[in-house]
Amino acid sequence: MQSEQRGFSLMELMVAVAVAGILLAVAVPSYQNYLNGNRRAVAGACLVELSQFMERVYTTSMVYNLNNGVATALPATTCQQTLNATYTFDLSVAAQSYTISAAPKGAQSGDTACGTLTINEAGVRSAAGDSTPDQIKKCWG
Repeated sequence: MQSEQRGFSLMELMVAVAVAGILLAVAVPSYQNYLNGNRRAVAGACLVELSQFMERVYTTSMVYNLNNGVATALPATTCQQTLNATYTFDLSVAAQSYTISAAPKGAQSGDTACGTLTINEAGVRSAAGDSTPDQIKKCWG
């Protein structure tokens, strides 16, 4: 009489671990790209919000660099606070022009396809990565 075998053999266990490893090798980079795209979309929306602020400054002062006689600075918005760990927002301003940029940092620094997103007073959007129109459209989603 032969005894019944119970449990898994070492070979079966190694096959299961190998399959799990292969799945992780595919899933983790895809998920990271998904997260980068979502954070990039939020950064783009934040830049548009900050651009609207700059247009309100211009409407009241007729210049971009002064807001009621005080040097213009970007307001602390909820979207900036949300992205504080992944983007740095910067304003470059003159009397008749401005450029607002969102530079990736931290977990977002691996986003080399788009890099730094910018918008100016004319509403022209750009990305520091590939600057072809199709890529800019993709980066600004």
